[in-house]
Amino acid sequence: MLLKLSSLIFSFSTAPPTVRIIHSGHACNIEEERYTERVYTIREGETLELACLVSGHPRPQIRWTKTAGSASDRFQDSSVFNETLRIIRIQRHQGGRYYCKAENGLGSPAIKSIRVDVYYLDDPIVTVHQSIGEAKEQFYYERTVFLRCMANSNPPVHYSWRRGKEFLSQGSDKGVEIYEPFFTQLQGETKILKLKNLRPQDYANYSCIASVRNVCGIPEKNVLFKLSNKTASPTIKLLVEEPIVVNPGQSVTLVCVTSGGEPTPTLTWVRNTDELSKKSRLNGGTLTLPAISMEEAGVYSCVASNNVGNPAKKSTAIVVRGLKKGRFWITPDPYHNDDNIQIGREVKISCQVEATPPEELLFSWLKNGRPLRSSERMVITHTDPDVQPGTTNLDIIDLKFTDFGTYTCVAALKNGGIPEVSIDVNISSTTVPPELTVPRGKSPMVVQEGDTVDLQCLVSGKPKPIILWSRADKEVPMPDGSLQTESYDGVLRIVNVSREMTGTYRCATSQYNGFNVKPREALVELTVQYPPVVEPVFTEIRQGLGRAFTLNCRVLRAHPSKVLKYEWKLGTRLLTMGQFDQRDETDYNVRALNREGYGEYTCEVTNEAGVGACRFLVTGRAYAPEFYYDTYSALWQNRPRVYGFKLQWTQQNPLSVDRIVAYRLGMKQTGQSRWWEQEIPMEGAIAKGELITHNLTELIKPEAYLVRLTPITRFGEGDSTDRIIRYSAPVNPHLREFQCSFEDEAVCMFTQDKTDDFDWTRHSAATRDTKYTPNTGPSSDRAGSKQSFYMYIETSRPRLEGEKARLLTPTFNVAPKSPYGTVTAAPTYCFGFYYHMYGKHIGALNAYLRQKGHSGSDSSLWNLVGNQGDRWKQAKVNIHPIASFQLVLEGIRGPGIEGDIAIDDVTIEEGECKDPPPNTLLLGLSHLLSKSIAMPLYFSFFFMDVSGIVSEITF
Repeated sequence: MLLKLSSLIFSFSTAPPTVRIIHSGHACNIEEERYTERVYTIREGETLELACLVSGHPRPQIRWTKTAGSASDRFQDSSVFNETLRIIRIQRHQGGRYYCKAENGLGSPAIKSIRVDVYYLDDPIVTVHQSIGEAKEQFYYERTVFLRCMANSNPPVHYSWRRGKEFLSQGSDKGVEIYEPFFTQLQGETKILKLKNLRPQDYANYSCIASVRNVCGIPEKNVLFKLSNKTASPTIKLLVEEPIVVNPGQSVTLVCVTSGGEPTPTLTWVRNTDELSKKSRLNGGTLTLPAISMEEAGVYSCVASNNVGNPAKKSTAIVVRGLKKGRFWITPDPYHNDDNIQIGREVKISCQVEATPPEELLFSWLKNGRPLRSSERMVITHTDPDVQPGTTNLDIIDLKFTDFGTYTCVAALKNGGIPEVSIDVNISSTTVPPELTVPRGKSPMVVQEGDTVDLQCLVSGKPKPIILWSRADKEVPMPDGSLQTESYDGVLRIVNVSREMTGTYRCATSQYNGFNVKPREALVELTVQYPPVVEPVFTEIRQGLGRAFTLNCRVLRAHPSKVLKYEWKLGTRLLTMGQFDQRDETDYNVRALNREGYGEYTCEVTNEAGVGACRFLVTGRAYAPEFYYDTYSALWQNRPRVYGFKLQWTQQNPLSVDRIVAYRLGMKQTGQSRWWEQEIPMEGAIAKGELITHNLTELIKPEAYLVRLTPITRFGEGDSTDRIIRYSAPVNPHLREFQCSFEDEAVCMFTQDKTDDFDWTRHSAATRDTKYTPNTGPSSDRAGSKQSFYMYIETSRPRLEGEKARLLTPTFNVAPKSPYGTVTAAPTYCFGFYYHMYGKHIGALNAYLRQKGHSGSDSSLWNLVGNQGDRWKQAKVNIHPIASFQLVLEGIRGPGIEGDIAIDDVTIEEGECKDPPPNTLLLGLSHLLSKSIAMPLYFSFFFMDVSGIVSEITF
């Protein structure tokens, strides 16, 4: 199937990246805005597809990023590493500027951008307001009413008003004023219809029509509002008592009814301006909360809206009864500097409970299970102003031995229904304040990274308080993420301890459930040992036989950092060993690499906590070749059913290993399993940056092929690299036949001239916006399809008379005898295209020939001036290039906006033009005859209406 034609090597310099963006998908329009900004317009919900075409060698890496109009939208803070960016069902917030960045390590990255405008139109909304100071329950005679219409859109919306079937405009009715659209931050762009001093005829159906002028095929939308003498803003009533106090688990129903408003208002419920709980049930204005919990307590609001005046709102509070968080503390006699409880002195017991509602909270005290009443020595107070609400105190004055016992604080709510909360406090001779100590051998604690460790503080005293753990050496969170951690037994357990947890930890007593005295504290030191951290963890070294090299392993950190040992191994064989002195690195030198020296070298660095290892894979494998994707004239076609391809590549780091003696070339058709292989021998050493060429022939048209290339040295096979070869007839520079109808996004590799004034645009009649270009331009492509594409120049503003747009074909080689042959005689080609020049302001359409190596102006082939009617016509020109060439199509803007010029179905065929067109449109011939030709060039040209034929004219 394949025949190697030739292989050759020649010097080549690597190239920095270049990039351009092309589009596909469902674009409404692509245009150049102010010469520098490309704008891609797409309808919301369609598929955005942008492709980044790059050149450069080595093959550049591509990255898509986005900067949106809103700083909060950052493309999900991510990038797309792919040539094609595809967004299915694009949304309005995804509009913005998209950047394609290509880099290959040479020079500066290449960056191109395109702005994506997402077009949409939401349903319009009409709101009605009465003039300030005149608002009543109803809209009646001698009142001014404002109807405001608003719709979110892009581009800006165009509004129109209709009363019944009558369109309203400014000045058409003295009782009506229409304000021009203006922008408000809350409502966007709006348009207001003002009805001054309502008249009987003003009570009618009003329609607001919102339109974006059918751009992107978005239809207009409208909304109807009926204005009558009953039109009124909403009023509502709540059929509930305020406030609503319930027990947990009860079902609560809130009923909201409308008491006025026309049209009928819509009712909604909200809680504390947030959404309702998921288990709530809403039926019209009735909200049901089944089995309510304390977390669902709050303010619930009913809101009624009918777009007339302001929404109505009424609120009620739901209180869910409950008790929680019972705590106590003991305060010794504050008049003596002693933390102990002593006979004959005062002691106070405090009890705190959180209650909802707080006014229902009731406290009672028991001693040894029997009710206790306030007396001169047993003083009971509630809600001490010096402490938090929900607190009760029992002051025992002149403590006696008979006062020892168990005191119980009981908290309850009025009317019951909620379980009581009781707290027991024991007062006896053994009731003593706490002390904290660290057990022997528990500080400092030395552990290995990854272990589980228990930090312990022993707490004595009765009652035993809660212990609070925190970091003492730095203001950082505890291992669980909190600043403090509670412990009831004085133990702080840390699972999977890490090196960052090394430091000092503080344990302290809490005043709750214990003595209200100065906190007791103790400190625990924690040291976390971890194995050495080394670099490199893994690296690959490619070397040729007989060469010298050095391996280096460096210690970044370790604990303990002393008594570090190292061992160098090749596989399992020990090479050398030693101990670190003042240095933090160790080297291993290979003087001359032999075959036994290939393999994995390991440097193991050891301390008490474990081992860290540097690994080096020493191999003689050659690096992968790098395919060259910017080959000039890569694909050619010698026979109808087969094609050839010039495969080119450079070798990555060719001098790092032994000389590459050959390449193994593997090929298969995509989708097939059978491979074809051959070896391509290499003579002499390959230098870095040299380009290697191998011609592939007898490729079956239009099949694509997977190509795999593997370098071979005396070590063996190196790394492979793959690429896909695809057939694409329009890009074939070894020209036999070229056809382009501009259906592909890449427009057959046509390019815009960078020195002209503006660009040609790809369009179809189905998507073209004719708002700015009436009575000009084609209504279909050359074949009569409204869905197919063509190229045209848009002559609307800001274009000026005389400005030029030039479109360049790909560069073609004249047909050689072989891919590397020379041209002995000027060949003949027939250059043909269809044109459409309709409109009273048509300028000119010109065709030129541009040849490589011929400086000076392009050679004029053909030109035509003025309106040619609303139909497609064909022109054909015989050309005789003697070097690589391009054809240039130049459109010139006429005196006005009705001057769009279009082209379609461009062809270049080998041989003379076979069906010359009629000689009825030979305009501009005198200009062609008078123009001097500065180079040897032969051409003939013709004009043809779609039906007729005339003779050839040769120059």
